[in-house]
Amino acid sequence: LWPWLLASSGLSALVQLVTLPFFPDSPSYLLIQKGNEEACRKAIRKLWGEGDHQAEIDDIVKEKGAVASTKTLRVLEVITERSLRWQLYFMMTVMTTLQLCGINAIYFYSFEVFHTAKFEEYLIPYVSLGIGLCECLSSILCSTLIDRFGRKVLLWGGYTLMCSVLALLTMTLSLQHQFFWMHYFSVILIFLFVVFYGSGP
Repeated sequence: LWPWLLASSGLSALVQLVTLPFFPDSPSYLLIQKGNEEACRKAIRKLWGEGDHQAEIDDIVKEKGAVASTKTLRVLEVITERSLRWQLYFMMTVMTTLQLCGINAIYFYSFEVFHTAKFEEYLIPYVSLGIGLCECLSSILCSTLIDRFGRKVLLWGGYTLMCSVLALLTMTLSLQHQFFWMHYFSVILIFLFVVFYGSGP
């Protein structure tokens, strides 16, 4: 069953591959990059139906003017540009913490935690699948929360809760041989960590 389950992810890629030629190009791409206003109008009509779309075309023209007046920077210029320094630091911090937040360790050691929690061998892959499903659902939840609370609140909240869960998980894994119920608490914490990861960072 697992080989088929893994292969099923290729189904969505196949659907995209077959249907992509029938989708119109982006109107902004056609006007800004290609400079083809007629193709842009045709794409807008195909996307939004017949009607007067002059306001949208005017917006794209304004965007084209803004893009033309903006200087394109090379990587080295971005690094040395003083006005972009804080944005660069912020992006580097976010990406570094995302890589080092512990999600890979959780995925790597979850099988062992489930095994120690005395889950039946045949159930462990399904519990692992549940972790992935939790991440998927929490990511969908994040897309609705981000408009309401903003990115900064989700980042701070997510990382704070993830740190708390990791501290508790360290404690439960250390005490799992003294208290039998600690195994199950560790499993709950793993699921919570994944939820906080998906809905925060």
